[in-house]
Amino acid sequence: MRILLAGASGFLGTRLAARLRADGHDTVQLVRRPARGPAEVTWSPSSGQLDPAAFDGVRAVINLAGAGVGDKRWTDSYKALIRSSRVDSTGTLATAIAALPATDRPAVLLNSSAVGWYGDTGDQPVEEDAPAGEGFLSDVARVWEAATRPAEDAGVRVVRLRTGLPLHRDGGLLKPQLLPFRLGLGGRLGSGRQWVPWIAMQDWLAAVVFLLERDDVAGPVNVVGPNPVTNATFGTALGAAVHRPAVMPIPAFALQIALGEFAVEALRSSRVLPGVLTGAGFTYRYPQLAGALQAALHDD
Repeated sequence: MRILLAGASGFLGTRLAARLRADGHDTVQLVRRPARGPAEVTWSPSSGQLDPAAFDGVRAVINLAGAGVGDKRWTDSYKALIRSSRVDSTGTLATAIAALPATDRPAVLLNSSAVGWYGDTGDQPVEEDAPAGEGFLSDVARVWEAATRPAEDAGVRVVRLRTGLPLHRDGGLLKPQLLPFRLGLGGRLGSGRQWVPWIAMQDWLAAVVFLLERDDVAGPVNVVGPNPVTNATFGTALGAAVHRPAVMPIPAFALQIALGEFAVEALRSSRVLPGVLTGAGFTYRYPQLAGALQAALHDD
């Protein structure tokens, strides 16, 4: 299958591109710089520019583009970039897909979203039918998902990947925590009672491939593990995985000093369950956190 991929240079995108190629798919990557060969196409999502020829022979589009949420302190300008980088890329793709002749449109658009959609769920477990919550990331998720509408209205199957926290030692939730935990300085964040919607990287990749191939699944899909844990439990498990105690809690006020406004989101509770994936028969390789952490620390 020929697949058009946006966001292929990011933490998730690089691993997904490699997985798709290993599975025998022909991937074409959208880039903002001049293309370096036939496997790349230049686009400008900020100005809505994308050559329709990019879709020649394409049967699926996967969009993971977006500025990193935790990469920088949340100034007003960086918050605007978090939002625009997601909405502009999604809107450009969805509009371009809708403008194609019906016979030339891809069969599916898998578009990244996030469990931030739900806001703070406290101890309440939520599945895909739960409404959007409150807060900056919830607001971003609302407009991000709404930007897929042109493709959906054109009859294309659209899957909104409400991704949780994929675990891998080289990025995401895990990377910044590894050094302090290995030094014996790790522990819970804030109260530790907030729920963490983790997923093993291998299961995230497998879920995306599963959704690519399942033409009976559309709409929002929580791409999370089946057994979320509290932050305190996560810290204990990570300490055990690196053979160190996890007894150095980081109080909420210290996070707020270090992270600013982002600390509010980092301390939110997200007890999100994968209702659609489990209902569709997806099988997790690492359904429990201990196994997922071992894979994250030692597997490629």
